[in-house]
Amino acid sequence: MIDRLIENIFEWAAGHADEGRYSPVAIVFHWTMAGLAIFQLGWGFWMGRAPAGPGMMAAYELHFAVGVVMLVLVLGRLGWRLFAPDIINDADKPGWESAAAHVTHYVFYTCLLGLPLSGWAIVSATARETQLTLFGLVPWPLMPLGALRNPNLWAIEAAAEWMHWGLVLSLLALIPIHAGAALKHHLIDRDDVLHGMLPIVPQRTPRRTRWQRRWRALEKQVAALTRPLRRRLLPK
Repeated sequence: MIDRLIENIFEWAAGHADEGRYSPVAIVFHWTMAGLAIFQLGWGFWMGRAPAGPGMMAAYELHFAVGVVMLVLVLGRLGWRLFAPDIINDADKPGWESAAAHVTHYVFYTCLLGLPLSGWAIVSATARETQLTLFGLVPWPLMPLGALRNPNLWAIEAAAEWMHWGLVLSLLALIPIHAGAALKHHLIDRDDVLHGMLPIVPQRTPRRTRWQRRWRALEKQVAALTRPLRRRLLPK
Protein backbone atom coordinates (compact mmCIF):
# COMPACT_ATOMS: atom_id res chain seq x y z
CA MET A 1 0.00 0.00 0.00
CA ILE A 2 2.82 2.41 0.87
CA ASP A 3 4.58 1.54 -2.40
CA ARG A 4 1.43 2.38 -4.31
CA LEU A 5 1.06 5.68 -2.46
CA ILE A 6 4.65 6.67 -3.28
CA GLU A 7 4.11 5.69 -6.91
CA ASN A 8 0.97 7.85 -7.07
CA ILE A 9 2.85 10.81 -5.57
CA PHE A 10 5.62 10.56 -8.16
CA GLU A 11 3.07 10.17 -10.98
CA TRP A 12 1.37 13.31 -9.70
CA ALA A 13 4.74 15.13 -9.73
CA ALA A 14 5.43 13.82 -13.23
CA GLY A 15 2.18 15.36 -14.42
CA HIS A 16 3.39 18.79 -13.35
CA ALA A 17 6.82 18.20 -14.90
CA ASP A 18 5.21 17.20 -18.22
CA GLU A 19 3.40 20.55 -18.23
CA GLY A 20 6.68 22.43 -17.70
CA ARG A 21 5.90 23.34 -14.09
CA TYR A 22 7.45 22.38 -10.79
CA SER A 23 5.30 20.34 -8.47
CA PRO A 24 3.71 22.09 -5.47
CA VAL A 25 6.10 20.13 -3.22
CA ALA A 26 9.15 21.55 -5.04
CA ILE A 27 7.61 25.03 -5.05
CA VAL A 28 7.00 24.95 -1.29
CA PHE A 29 10.55 23.70 -0.68
CA HIS A 30 12.01 26.43 -2.90
CA TRP A 31 10.17 29.44 -1.50
CA THR A 32 10.35 28.29 2.13
CA MET A 33 14.11 27.82 1.86
CA ALA A 34 14.46 31.15 0.03
CA GLY A 35 12.56 32.97 2.77
CA LEU A 36 14.53 31.30 5.55
CA ALA A 37 17.86 31.97 3.82
CA ILE A 38 17.07 35.69 3.51
CA PHE A 39 15.89 35.75 7.13
CA GLN A 40 19.09 34.06 8.31
CA LEU A 41 21.29 36.49 6.41
CA GLY A 42 19.49 39.49 7.88
CA TRP A 43 19.29 37.97 11.35
CA GLY A 44 22.97 37.05 11.30
CA PHE A 45 23.90 40.61 10.30
CA TRP A 46 21.81 41.98 13.17
CA MET A 47 23.24 39.43 15.63
CA GLY A 48 26.79 40.59 14.95
CA ARG A 49 25.83 44.06 16.13
CA ALA A 50 23.56 43.17 19.06
CA PRO A 51 24.77 44.06 22.57
CA ALA A 52 25.97 41.22 24.75
CA GLY A 53 23.45 39.75 27.14
CA PRO A 54 20.43 37.44 27.31
CA GLY A 55 19.00 39.01 24.16
CA MET A 56 22.04 38.04 22.16
CA MET A 57 21.95 34.47 23.49
CA ALA A 58 18.28 34.18 22.49
CA ALA A 59 19.15 35.54 19.04
CA TYR A 60 21.88 32.93 18.59
CA GLU A 61 19.52 30.16 19.71
CA LEU A 62 16.94 31.24 17.13
CA HIS A 63 19.62 31.48 14.44
CA PHE A 64 20.78 27.96 15.22
CA ALA A 65 17.24 26.54 15.33
CA VAL A 66 16.32 28.05 11.96
CA GLY A 67 19.61 26.70 10.56
CA VAL A 68 18.66 23.17 11.62
CA VAL A 69 15.24 23.59 10.00
CA MET A 70 17.01 24.67 6.81
CA LEU A 71 19.29 21.63 6.98
CA VAL A 72 16.26 19.33 7.20
CA LEU A 73 14.52 21.18 4.36
CA VAL A 74 17.51 21.08 2.01
CA LEU A 75 17.91 17.34 2.63
CA GLY A 76 14.22 16.90 1.88
CA ARG A 77 14.55 19.02 -1.27
CA LEU A 78 17.53 16.96 -2.42
CA GLY A 79 15.62 13.75 -1.80
CA TRP A 80 12.62 15.03 -3.73
CA ARG A 81 14.85 16.19 -6.60
CA LEU A 82 16.56 12.80 -6.79
CA PHE A 83 13.41 10.70 -6.90
CA ALA A 84 10.70 12.91 -8.39
CA PRO A 85 10.74 13.59 -12.15
CA ASP A 86 12.73 16.71 -12.91
CA ILE A 87 11.23 19.52 -14.94
CA ILE A 88 12.51 20.38 -18.40
CA ASN A 89 11.87 23.98 -19.37
CA ASP A 90 13.41 26.75 -21.44
CA ALA A 91 16.33 27.07 -19.00
CA ASP A 92 17.53 23.65 -20.24
CA LYS A 93 18.23 24.84 -23.77
CA PRO A 94 21.83 24.09 -24.79
CA GLY A 95 24.24 26.93 -24.17
CA TRP A 96 26.27 28.71 -21.53
CA GLU A 97 23.20 29.91 -19.63
CA SER A 98 22.01 26.36 -19.01
CA ALA A 99 25.48 25.32 -17.83
CA ALA A 100 25.69 28.37 -15.58
CA ALA A 101 22.26 27.59 -14.12
CA HIS A 102 23.33 24.06 -13.21
CA VAL A 103 26.55 25.28 -11.61
CA THR A 104 24.58 27.90 -9.65
CA HIS A 105 22.22 25.25 -8.32
CA TYR A 106 25.12 23.07 -7.17
CA VAL A 107 26.69 26.03 -5.38
CA PHE A 108 23.34 26.89 -3.80
CA TYR A 109 23.04 23.37 -2.40
CA THR A 110 26.63 23.55 -1.14
CA CYS A 111 25.83 26.80 0.69
CA LEU A 112 22.51 25.62 2.09
CA LEU A 113 24.09 22.40 3.37
CA GLY A 114 27.39 23.89 4.47
CA LEU A 115 26.01 26.85 6.42
CA PRO A 116 24.00 24.90 9.01
CA LEU A 117 26.68 22.20 9.25
CA SER A 118 29.46 24.73 9.83
CA GLY A 119 27.30 26.60 12.36
CA TRP A 120 26.61 23.34 14.15
CA ALA A 121 30.36 22.63 14.22
CA ILE A 122 31.08 26.09 15.69
CA VAL A 123 28.57 25.57 18.51
CA SER A 124 29.79 22.01 19.15
CA ALA A 125 33.42 23.13 19.41
CA THR A 126 32.77 26.12 21.69
CA ALA A 127 29.71 25.27 23.81
CA ARG A 128 30.51 21.69 24.85
CA GLU A 129 28.43 21.86 28.04
CA THR A 130 25.39 23.43 26.36
CA GLN A 131 22.15 21.50 25.91
CA LEU A 132 20.84 22.53 22.52
CA THR A 133 17.12 22.70 21.81
CA LEU A 134 15.14 23.77 18.78
CA PHE A 135 12.82 26.63 19.74
CA GLY A 136 13.06 25.44 23.35
CA LEU A 137 11.07 22.28 22.51
CA VAL A 138 13.10 19.63 20.70
CA PRO A 139 16.54 18.57 22.05
CA TRP A 140 19.35 18.59 19.51
CA PRO A 141 22.74 16.92 20.06
CA LEU A 142 26.15 18.46 19.70
CA MET A 143 28.58 16.99 17.21
CA PRO A 144 30.68 14.24 18.87
CA LEU A 145 33.75 16.40 19.52
CA GLY A 146 33.92 16.08 23.30
CA ALA A 147 36.91 13.72 23.30
CA LEU A 148 39.12 16.14 21.38
CA ARG A 149 41.71 18.34 23.08
CA ASN A 150 41.34 22.10 23.22
CA PRO A 151 43.85 22.90 20.43
CA ASN A 152 41.94 20.60 18.08
CA LEU A 153 38.62 22.15 19.07
CA TRP A 154 40.00 25.64 18.49
CA ALA A 155 41.22 24.59 15.05
CA ILE A 156 37.79 23.14 14.20
CA GLU A 157 36.09 26.30 15.42
CA ALA A 158 38.38 28.55 13.34
CA ALA A 159 37.96 26.44 10.19
CA ALA A 160 34.18 26.28 10.63
CA GLU A 161 33.96 30.05 11.13
CA TRP A 162 35.95 30.70 7.95
CA MET A 163 33.76 28.23 6.08
CA HIS A 164 30.60 29.85 7.47
CA TRP A 165 31.62 33.33 6.42
CA GLY A 166 32.78 32.16 3.01
CA LEU A 167 29.44 30.47 2.37
CA VAL A 168 27.57 33.56 3.58
CA LEU A 169 29.45 35.71 1.06
CA SER A 170 28.81 33.12 -1.67
CA LEU A 171 25.10 33.14 -0.88
CA LEU A 172 25.00 36.95 -0.89
CA ALA A 173 26.50 36.88 -4.39
CA LEU A 174 24.31 34.05 -5.68
CA ILE A 175 20.91 35.40 -4.63
CA PRO A 176 20.94 38.52 -6.86
CA ILE A 177 22.46 36.51 -9.73
CA HIS A 178 19.73 33.86 -9.41
CA ALA A 179 16.94 36.44 -9.11
CA GLY A 180 18.35 38.47 -12.00
CA ALA A 181 18.51 35.38 -14.21
CA ALA A 182 14.88 34.54 -13.41
CA LEU A 183 13.78 38.08 -14.28
CA LYS A 184 15.84 37.96 -17.47
CA HIS A 185 14.06 34.75 -18.52
CA HIS A 186 10.69 36.33 -17.79
CA LEU A 187 11.15 39.88 -19.08
CA ILE A 188 13.62 39.44 -21.96
CA ASP A 189 13.35 35.82 -23.08
CA ARG A 190 9.61 35.71 -22.25
CA ASP A 191 9.85 31.97 -21.53
CA ASP A 192 8.35 29.64 -18.91
CA VAL A 193 11.14 29.56 -16.30
CA LEU A 194 9.70 31.97 -13.69
CA HIS A 195 6.13 30.80 -14.29
CA GLY A 196 7.20 27.21 -13.61
CA MET A 197 8.37 28.05 -10.08
CA LEU A 198 5.91 30.90 -9.40
CA PRO A 199 2.62 29.96 -11.11
CA ILE A 200 0.85 33.12 -9.91
CA VAL A 201 3.03 35.05 -12.37
CA PRO A 202 1.29 34.74 -15.75
CA GLN A 203 3.14 33.18 -18.65
CA ARG A 204 4.23 35.87 -21.11
CA THR A 205 3.45 35.50 -24.80
CA PRO A 206 6.67 34.52 -26.63
CA ARG A 207 7.68 37.13 -29.20
CA ARG A 208 10.74 38.92 -30.43
CA THR A 209 11.47 42.21 -28.69
CA ARG A 210 14.14 44.87 -28.93
CA TRP A 211 15.46 43.72 -25.53
CA GLN A 212 16.02 40.25 -26.93
CA ARG A 213 17.87 41.69 -29.92
CA ARG A 214 20.02 43.82 -27.62
CA TRP A 215 20.80 40.81 -25.41
CA ARG A 216 21.75 38.65 -28.38
CA ALA A 217 23.98 41.45 -29.70
CA LEU A 218 25.66 41.71 -26.30
CA GLU A 219 26.19 37.92 -26.22
CA LYS A 220 27.86 38.06 -29.64
CA GLN A 221 30.16 40.87 -28.51
CA VAL A 222 31.15 39.00 -25.35
CA ALA A 223 31.69 35.79 -27.35
CA ALA A 224 33.94 37.62 -29.81
CA LEU A 225 35.99 39.21 -26.99
CA THR A 226 36.42 35.93 -25.10
CA ARG A 227 37.06 33.71 -28.13
CA PRO A 228 40.89 33.81 -27.79
CA LEU A 229 40.66 32.93 -24.09
CA ARG A 230 38.24 30.07 -24.77
CA ARG A 231 40.56 28.69 -27.43
CA ARG A 232 43.39 28.59 -24.91
CA LEU A 233 41.30 27.01 -22.16
CA LEU A 234 39.41 24.60 -24.42
CA PRO A 235 41.84 23.41 -27.09
CA LYS A 236 40.44 21.15 -29.76
